[in-house]
Amino acid sequence: MALAFAWLGPDFATAGQLSVDDVAQAAAEGFRSIVNNRPDFEGGPSQPTSQSIEGAASAAGLDYAFLPVQSGFQTPEEIATMRDLLDKLPKPVLGFCRSGARTSNLYRAAKKR
Repeated sequence: MALAFAWLGPDFATAGQLSVDDVAQAAAEGFRSIVNNRPDFEGGPSQPTSQSIEGAASAAGLDYAFLPVQSGFQTPEEIATMRDLLDKLPKPVLGFCRSGARTSNLYRAAKKR
């Protein structure tokens, strides 16, 4: 199954929950970094953990950042951290959460800073 993602800017795209196998597809698509905005176990025990995604990212040669945020609200500190990640991570960056919506909101808020 192809990795589904949507470009929000020239160097940032968003996706729903990634599997470990999706990480290799992200690398094949040309992404150089992944940002995980979904807290571990938010979706229950079957959700891949940050550690498993990070391991797959490392194996695929991708940078990885874990910035778990709530779906309905992101603090100013979380928005600032996302801004910092957008500034320093190799591009293009793929961000993900459950559906891609909170990552989209977080990206847009960070770009306003």
